[in-house]
Amino acid sequence: MAQAQLHIVDAEYLKQIEGACKEIRNLLQNNKQFAPIVLRLAFHDAGTYDAKAKTGGPNGSIRNELSNPANNGIKTAIDFCEPVKAKYPKVTYADLYQLAGVVAVEVTGGPIIPFVAGRPDAPDQQDSGALPNPNGDLKHVRDIFYRMGLNDRDIVVLSGAHTLGRAHKDRSGFDGPLSKDPLKFDNSYFVELRMGDTPGLVKFPTDKALLEDPILRRYVQIYAKDEKVFFAHYAQSHKKMSELGFHPPRCPKNA
Repeated sequence: MAQAQLHIVDAEYLKQIEGACKEIRNLLQNNKQFAPIVLRLAFHDAGTYDAKAKTGGPNGSIRNELSNPANNGIKTAIDFCEPVKAKYPKVTYADLYQLAGVVAVEVTGGPIIPFVAGRPDAPDQQDSGALPNPNGDLKHVRDIFYRMGLNDRDIVVLSGAHTLGRAHKDRSGFDGPLSKDPLKFDNSYFVELRMGDTPGLVKFPTDKALLEDPILRRYVQIYAKDEKVFFAHYAQSHKKMSELGFHPPRCPKNA
């Protein structure tokens, strides 16, 4: 499989990143209903990473992977990002999608996530790494996240992103909101998870699986009780996920 070349990050590129960030923020602040699917775009582009094979990850290839059933609905987010790409053409798709995910968390009230630019776009190809199936069991969840090089805390805290958005029958087989306020990033996912089934709210089998293991359940309890801790850990794990397989290039001295 061909490897993407490192992307040069110079002053002009950083200027375009800054412009793209402002553009995405303005778009999402005026259209918050797109924030959940944009965040899903960032997750799914990164989520194909294989830590052992060093393949997949946040490389922009998801735009070539829309035939994957796990990516049903993602085209909405890709189309949302296209005007930003047209306005700031030097920004790679890989950076654009991860930047959009970071901003989606921010504008819905979540933590500020540090963003480092320079992800190269993969050649025209499809990544083969499996994505989480909402009907999966605990073993499935761990298999997927461990393959990515993530750990148990990452599994739980990143699952907290389900506080945003709703389930769609044609995407996950489920239908309904995942939290009482689908456009607010907070710790309600964990609060609701501890309460068991809630009328009107969707809880995936993969969500419920977090309560089956004492290690994972402990993190659920921590985040349900303390939103500040959740935000701090989430920012760390989201950044980690968004940089899987990415080694930030050094900015040229004369940039």
